[in-house]
Amino acid sequence: MADSLGAERAWVREAVAAHADAWDAAGAVPVEVLRKLGAAGLLCAQVDPGYGGRGASSLDNGEFTAFVGALCSSTRSVMTSQGMAAWTIARLGDRAQHRAHLPGLVSGQLAAVAMSEPGAGSDLTGMRTEIRPEGDAVVIEGRKRWTTAARFADLLVVFGRFGEGAAAVVVPTDTPGVGIRPVAAPLGCRAAGHAHLDLDGVRVPAANVLGGGGPTVGLLVTAALTYGRFSVAWGCVGILRACLAAATGHAVRREQFGVTLDQHQLVARHLAELYVAERAATRACEHASQCWDGRTPDVVGATLLAKYTSARHAAAGAATAVQVLASAGAEDHGVVARAYRDAKLMEIIEGSNEICELMLARQAILTSHLDS
Repeated sequence: MADSLGAERAWVREAVAAHADAWDAAGAVPVEVLRKLGAAGLLCAQVDPGYGGRGASSLDNGEFTAFVGALCSSTRSVMTSQGMAAWTIARLGDRAQHRAHLPGLVSGQLAAVAMSEPGAGSDLTGMRTEIRPEGDAVVIEGRKRWTTAARFADLLVVFGRFGEGAAAVVVPTDTPGVGIRPVAAPLGCRAAGHAHLDLDGVRVPAANVLGGGGPTVGLLVTAALTYGRFSVAWGCVGILRACLAAATGHAVRREQFGVTLDQHQLVARHLAELYVAERAATRACEHASQCWDGRTPDVVGATLLAKYTSARHAAAGAATAVQVLASAGAEDHGVVARAYRDAKLMEIIEGSNEICELMLARQAILTSHLDS
């Protein structure tokens, strides 16, 4: 089957590849570039064509995410944010909310998803942000941390407590009471617009509460995080592909002791490990996408496994690439140096490695019990 997004790769490469280092140093992807990608429907390519989206399959969108991730993880991070926002609206919202919000997200409007808080990172059941009904409106009070793309966003999808349950609410960033404080010096994905949010008496129409609110925190968060983990996993595949290309390219050109580096067995081992890591991460992501496209019941578990596998391999693979490049990889610019910093964040966001391991252990026990 042909890749429905393949035709877009040439101009995306031209728009992104040569500028990734400069954006990383400046701490921001230019908003006009993001709006151009958004207006082409590429920041959330799975949105249904009925709302102006491309209706891409999970597999095609995943491969495109990996392609962008190999060029610039910061741009890919904005894609993850936009895709999570669109998926949350599509998954939790009603038809009127779909019509109100989805067309904008595929025509240049930018969005961010606000989940993490000072006391609720991996444990999102500890969220303290309150969404309180007041007549035909809701009022939002709370603090959010590390909201990717918030510096660029026109809309926020804010998660919080709502009565006895939880809710996600769409909040325009120009609403009075919304404060956006950029993260000054993030370790990785430096150009992705990370920011902390202050939500002080923010009032929006009750119609902005997706699906009317009320589900448990766990159900609400799982809906959004599944997409986020899927996108991060494919982004890590992109990191691995970029590192593999850089490491092999350097190894076949650089000579030491009269032969090129790839002829040294210990260096060859590094290249083999990188190749295996990229292949393993790709296969895990392909399986998750096939589950997603096939609407199979194990999509959540398959996506969690893909995210964990890809993030671990990306962090280790980026370190291996730096080792192969040696002094050529030790300066704080270039694809390998960026990958070394960016990949570490992938082991933390959308569920840390440790949280993923706990969840996978429970899945292993459940699977073993069912098979016995």
